[in-house]
Amino acid sequence: MLSQKAPVPDSFPFTQLWSQVRRKSWMWLFRRQQIEAASKWVKLYSKVKEVTLIRADEIEMSGVVGRSDLTHEEPRLRLRLAANGDLHLTTECTCHAGSLCEHAAALMLFCEAEASRELIEKMARPGQGTVGAEAPSGTASGADDALQLDNERPMPHLRLRRIMVERPQVKIGRSQPVQVQMSIGVAELFVSYEGCSQQFQLPGRNAGSRWKDAEGATWALTRNVRTERLFLTDLMQTKLLPLTQAMPDVSATEPLSALFSMGDREHSLHWSQFLRDHVPLLCAEGWLVEVPEDFGFGIHEVGEEAWFTELEDDIAGRDTFSLDLGVDVKGERISLVPLLVDCIDRGLTPAVLEANLDQNYLIALPGVGNPVLAVPARRLLVLLRFLDELLATRPVQKGGRLQLDKLRAAQLASLDGLPIRVPAELAALKERLQGFTEMSQVQPPEGLRASLRPYQQEGLSWLQFLREFGLHGVLADDMGLGKTLQTLAHLLLEKEAGRMDRPCLILAPTSVLRNWAREAAKFAPALRVLLLHGEERRSEFRRIGRYDLIITSYPLLVRDAESLRPIEWHIVALDEAQHIKNPKSKVAQVCGTLKSRHRLCLTGTPIENHLGELWSLFQFLMPGILGDADSFRSFYRNPIERDADSERQQQLAARLQPLLLRRTKSAVAKDLPPKTEILHTIELGKAQTDLYETIRAAMDQRVKEAINAQGLDRSQIIVLDALLKLRQVCCHPQLLKIEAAQKLAESAKTAFLMEDLLPELIDERHRVLIFSQFTQMLAIIEAALKEARIPFVKLTGETKDRETPMRRFQAGQVPVFLISLKAGGSGLNLTTADTVIHYDPWWNPAAEAQASDRAHRIGQTKPVFIHKLICQGTIEERIVEMQKTKAALIEGLLSGRTEKLRLTQDDIQRLLEA
Repeated sequence: MLSQKAPVPDSFPFTQLWSQVRRKSWMWLFRRQQIEAASKWVKLYSKVKEVTLIRADEIEMSGVVGRSDLTHEEPRLRLRLAANGDLHLTTECTCHAGSLCEHAAALMLFCEAEASRELIEKMARPGQGTVGAEAPSGTASGADDALQLDNERPMPHLRLRRIMVERPQVKIGRSQPVQVQMSIGVAELFVSYEGCSQQFQLPGRNAGSRWKDAEGATWALTRNVRTERLFLTDLMQTKLLPLTQAMPDVSATEPLSALFSMGDREHSLHWSQFLRDHVPLLCAEGWLVEVPEDFGFGIHEVGEEAWFTELEDDIAGRDTFSLDLGVDVKGERISLVPLLVDCIDRGLTPAVLEANLDQNYLIALPGVGNPVLAVPARRLLVLLRFLDELLATRPVQKGGRLQLDKLRAAQLASLDGLPIRVPAELAALKERLQGFTEMSQVQPPEGLRASLRPYQQEGLSWLQFLREFGLHGVLADDMGLGKTLQTLAHLLLEKEAGRMDRPCLILAPTSVLRNWAREAAKFAPALRVLLLHGEERRSEFRRIGRYDLIITSYPLLVRDAESLRPIEWHIVALDEAQHIKNPKSKVAQVCGTLKSRHRLCLTGTPIENHLGELWSLFQFLMPGILGDADSFRSFYRNPIERDADSERQQQLAARLQPLLLRRTKSAVAKDLPPKTEILHTIELGKAQTDLYETIRAAMDQRVKEAINAQGLDRSQIIVLDALLKLRQVCCHPQLLKIEAAQKLAESAKTAFLMEDLLPELIDERHRVLIFSQFTQMLAIIEAALKEARIPFVKLTGETKDRETPMRRFQAGQVPVFLISLKAGGSGLNLTTADTVIHYDPWWNPAAEAQASDRAHRIGQTKPVFIHKLICQGTIEERIVEMQKTKAALIEGLLSGRTEKLRLTQDDIQRLLEA
């Protein structure tokens, strides 16, 4: 069809056009999502390239919309003003949509700005006035004598190559970044047309091209811009980006504007995936892809023969080992430890591998050509499950090696599917660990004057297992199962075997020192025992080497540290080891400096409040076995306590299984009489209820203000003070140092104890232990007992002579024993008692259980009744509810269940609610 000329306008009513544009009636042509996207495009990159006056009432605008001048679409708009003044809009675009797209809408939004309108009016040029013009193929168009080539589909060509670039890098000791050279992969996209000798690089700026053939004839080509843009879109869907976007801070000697590349963070992996996954697809769609031999990023499959794993004695000592594992790639040994650290940092977890077990996981390797390793997910999963905690809690050494303690090294050697050669010592430990549930039994020492129960025999065998392999552990049996006897049997066996060439040290609370001496004389008289206690103890220091067993207290250890620290001990055992639960305490720090072959912790409560206490015990036993405090908190404590992560809890339990032995009375001491808990709910009187509510309301407001102002962590003192006051009101108003409370002489709980519960128990000839956290409360009960003429003895932290009240009660001289929870929680063997009264509930269920175990322990022949006195509708009821949750977590470490442990803001609100 020949060109038809139309009149060329000299001017255009832009004022009327802009008025219609601002009315936004044109927006109805687009979807809401398109308008939203258009608003973003306008802010990124939008501009008008050309404005043509078509008629007196019609103009055409072409523009670019996208992320940059390289990655954009080219919308074209026709705007016509109808006779009635309405705006008629038609569009086309190089994007997939073709017309009425978000790019066309963005160009319309661009026109709304006043500066844009002024620019458009200046750019407006009269057009050729050609309507429906179409030049015949192979003929000149109008006055142009060039031969027109048919506008056919272009052929895409992709060329890959490597280039050297520079990028700034911050180096230690340099105030300014330095330029570092690096080799990266890039891609160039070209298109060709059949019959045209030229290739055109994309993104390009010219839609046409002219050239002369061999005979001198001039040819013209109008390129298929829309299809070319589709090629660009397809390419960038493979993760390739313009280099200036993928690595905006690099520079090179050649222009970078037309190059594509992968992002910097996983450059090698993305290129290898592109070569493996996308190149075959592009070729199948008709693309020509050129990959030079030196391009690199090749994927190496790992066969079974390529793996190596090495465990060597570490130069630091025989109790640590150095681990290196990796693969052999074309004769080069590559350590995977530092590479796995990087993978974990980038989010690789066992769960990711489990979801793709039949896949290969790609790991970028260092070296020329940036090779990539394809590791079977199943093989990597075995390693990652084992190394996950190690890599999180231990820094990798130089050379890519990792330091392991003896236990961890043996556990690694036990993994299925991991060929590894280990030293003979580790091989023996490996064999024992594989049969750990069936611990081989050792014979009790001949000089032991006691018959060990089966579980105590098992405990002795476990202690000997630890000694044999240079391990250290926690004997965490329930209170009353004979941890003292098992330890003495262990010490005596060491002496009889001739291994006790140094003295052993027992550290214990002051209250149980003499009990240790008595038990040693009773069950292991062959042990030469020295009790380091009292003012005369310093004169004994020079004679320590003459004894088998030294017994002293935690406070005296701190005072005598300079004398005891240089001594080399055979075994150091901590009784009631929760005394070192705070790793920053002086006693924990001094304990950590003691020199010994073997270390042991004895405690029925390895966790009282949080998992950090367990970390402190193992930091004494085997420093670093659980990493440092910060890494333990992030890897174990927070996920378990805060997020109730059962998988992480099971990991910790498995990690410590050979090193922590715990048996409960219900499981092993089946011959113990039953223990029955009875909860007494007591209703407060009106005056006491009014006082409680007054205190509660005031404390609730105070706590909320403190938490809002400074957060929960910094409000602990205020929170604890509020909770303390409410608990004191429940026990007895006179515990409060408030004038209104001091005027109230009556307590519903005290009345119930003295008028209802205790007289009946005394009449039935029960022998009763009464526990309270508050010594002042014990004083009030003491006065009531005297008034009622009920004989009793009393033990608090201020009691100098602990032996006399214990002896009188055990001899049956008095029916009631008043005990403060802290002073009587350990070191008492009161098996003549058959009744325990907890006057006030305590946060920690383990502390209450320990108190109850003063009566319910080995040697008890009568059923034991535990009475708990709880005031109805008060904080005490909430404490009982929370005790259940806390007890579940403490046992969860061993049973496989886990719950939240620490008080949250919601917990506090629940405690303070009416």
